[in-house]
Amino acid sequence: MAIARHGTGTRAAVGALASQVHPVFMLPPLAASWFGAILAGEFGLLAGAVHAAAIFFAVYTAHVKDGYVDFYRRGEDDDHPMSRRGCYVGLAGATLGFAACAAALTSLVDIGVLALVVPTWFLGFFHAPQLDMNPVTATVGYPLGIALSILGGYYVQTGGVAATPLAFATVFLLVLSGVKVIDDAQDYEYDRSIGKRTVAVVLGYANAFRLADALVGLGLFLVVAGSITGLFPAFASVAALAFGAVVVVARGATPRLATMLLIRGAYVFLALLVVAVAYRPLAGVPLPDIGVLGPYTYLATEVLFGTFAAVLLVRAGRDAVRRTARTIAVVYPVAYVWDWYTLEVGVFAIPLRTGVELLGIPLEEHLFMIVVPAFVLGIHETLAARDPPAASSPNASE
Repeated sequence: MAIARHGTGTRAAVGALASQVHPVFMLPPLAASWFGAILAGEFGLLAGAVHAAAIFFAVYTAHVKDGYVDFYRRGEDDDHPMSRRGCYVGLAGATLGFAACAAALTSLVDIGVLALVVPTWFLGFFHAPQLDMNPVTATVGYPLGIALSILGGYYVQTGGVAATPLAFATVFLLVLSGVKVIDDAQDYEYDRSIGKRTVAVVLGYANAFRLADALVGLGLFLVVAGSITGLFPAFASVAALAFGAVVVVARGATPRLATMLLIRGAYVFLALLVVAVAYRPLAGVPLPDIGVLGPYTYLATEVLFGTFAAVLLVRAGRDAVRRTARTIAVVYPVAYVWDWYTLEVGVFAIPLRTGVELLGIPLEEHLFMIVVPAFVLGIHETLAARDPPAASSPNASE
């Protein structure tokens, strides 16, 4: 029996086997493996190449098994380039290749590397039909594989794991899990019809998007926090800003378009993080000092954030403006007394201010009590306006 379903001979067999190499999903784990090596500093090419090969075979196993299950067992796909025998050959070959790489890594590094390498094959082999039927494992399987690739790539170079690669692995686990939630929402109706319990099916369409936002947002926040604390290079914040811009653009798109944007944005995110780690472009560059504005420094920041808040509220509509004004009117008296008291007892000082006072507190503090809630409520109203339909179907608004 031939390996290929369409055609015979060596060329057809090679073509069928090669059809399961999907670059869109294959390249990120391989890049993550080398990213882990770069995190280690100077690295050995042989150990890095063997680990990348192991990751390749693990992902290839996932592609072959997933295609086999979807076509031959579930009947989801209309066609498949590999015969049943071809799928078995592909799985056997990938598994043997993975085992050979794992054995080589044990010799090159130590047996501890298996704890980070072997799980990637299990994630691939059991993705379908076991893991992809559970909302948690269906969502975190691929992102967890990326995280393990980073940690494994670092381990084979250093023989251990450190805080920085663990932090980067956590970031990618969170961010890519959020992207996967949106990706799975594309097939909401079909998954629901066959009882496939993705996050969108279990939580509902709108709640799935909110969870995706939370996961991506937390991941990007950790990048910024890591840059501030010195765990990550300073340029890592630029990577977070770039991907955050993609997230904002994708927020109002359909699941299919949002997934396309986010996947491509994730490539840029990883590339910028590689630049941050390998070249450290902003190392030694001091932060911009807005203190040059002297007594107008505090006022200038309030004008900046106040303008941003005003733009958000105007875009959200008149009702949003009215609700915000009412909330600020209620909060203001409490904030005024609180602010006066903390200044009076010396809790904090404001050196870079104009010196103008009104009702016993600096002018800037009055503006602060207006700008901050307006900024918060402006973001709240914007997010509420951009929420997906509250119903559980992506077609609920039609």
